[in-house]
Amino acid sequence: MNHFFDAYRQKTPLSRKLFERAKEVMPGGISHNLHYFPPYPFFVKKGRGSKIWDVDGNEYVDLWMGHYIHILGHHSEIVVEAVERQLKEGIHWGIVFEKQVEWAELVRELVPCAEMVRFCCSGTEATMYAVRLARAFTGKKTILKIAGGWHGANSDLTSGIKMPYEKEESLGLLPELQRYTKAIPFNDLSGSLEIIQQNEDDLAGIILEPVIGEGGFTPAKKEYLRMLRSETERLGTLLIFDEVISGFRVALGGAQERLGIIPDLTTLGKIVGGGFPAGAVVGKKEILEKTSPEKKRNKWDRIFIGGGTFSSHPFTAAAGLAMLGYLKDHAQEVYPLLEAKGEKVRKGVQGALHREGVDAIVTGIGSLFQTHFPFQKGVILDSPHSIHRLTDIEKREVEFRIRMLTKGVHVMHGGGGLSIAHSDEDIKKIIEAAREVAREMKV
Repeated sequence: MNHFFDAYRQKTPLSRKLFERAKEVMPGGISHNLHYFPPYPFFVKKGRGSKIWDVDGNEYVDLWMGHYIHILGHHSEIVVEAVERQLKEGIHWGIVFEKQVEWAELVRELVPCAEMVRFCCSGTEATMYAVRLARAFTGKKTILKIAGGWHGANSDLTSGIKMPYEKEESLGLLPELQRYTKAIPFNDLSGSLEIIQQNEDDLAGIILEPVIGEGGFTPAKKEYLRMLRSETERLGTLLIFDEVISGFRVALGGAQERLGIIPDLTTLGKIVGGGFPAGAVVGKKEILEKTSPEKKRNKWDRIFIGGGTFSSHPFTAAAGLAMLGYLKDHAQEVYPLLEAKGEKVRKGVQGALHREGVDAIVTGIGSLFQTHFPFQKGVILDSPHSIHRLTDIEKREVEFRIRMLTKGVHVMHGGGGLSIAHSDEDIKKIIEAAREVAREMKV
């Protein structure tokens, strides 16, 4: 049983020892749940370009790319040089500095909805603040999110994540918080509209990933987004895009640029910080100005958004400026290249699996993709609900992942995110690995 673990164990004995040590000091041996997979995760030693190496010396073509951050590749010289320059100036002051302003100005220039910018330390923090902004600005309580959507582990949005969506997601969350967060079905126009209308008297905002990660990196249908935009405008409530993954990746201006729907607020993370801890809430000036610490009308009248000790850290600002600046200056080259690489991998992996008799569906957009193993032929995967109901999640997350690792390819959710560092040779290796894995899965 699970004999495919044997080859992995043989390749990673030092990682196994490290994992045993890690479990003594960290619950489950990790500090992020996604970093665990059975029988144990490998421990990385270094990364450069499209590759990573583990402590046992194994080389992998990496498709996780630091949680989809490294769009320029691991250890990009562009980012490294910017951080080295910052290191000579200072590590952390806890005081405002000019690069913060330059970074915010660049984000405002690139993201269509960004009239103002507020930095924080993570995407999770950004979505927490966005929900708080929506409730305070509208004076209403209810937030609608996508069934199956993930917005980080903040308490306001930790519901409706795993099927069955009505079930409590985690011990320790107050029922009062769950009462005002409700789920709507992704890309289901009539189903979502019905729930919106049921909650319209107390609706503060609707938050969604316009390219949904738990839904196979499926983009929202334009008519679906137009409905959400129309309804939020009608009700005087806020439309919030979570572009922590899609921001600066599916287009320079994110999914809102690509799909042509402009939200009131957007949450950012990952690429915006160039590889360092970062989050941001951006959007309409009239909303974000409510967070200003300046006195207004001779009294304190603001929405409290503090920020952590490391919000807009000098290294993060330097790295973010360098990465976003490069993407801006080379957009005409970078994004068509990523688009072509993504399309080649999606077609290649699905074709390789099919030719070896393994039914699979590869979904995604731009440089993002995921591989799924449906229980039966002919299914349509366009939402988290359909993927969790119609596909074998364990086969994707355990067997396919481990088998691909033994072939020298590191996948997440059956796929990942490509960078400009991924070569034609890398893509060929990914496709060939999928073909070899398919042969093994058939035995």
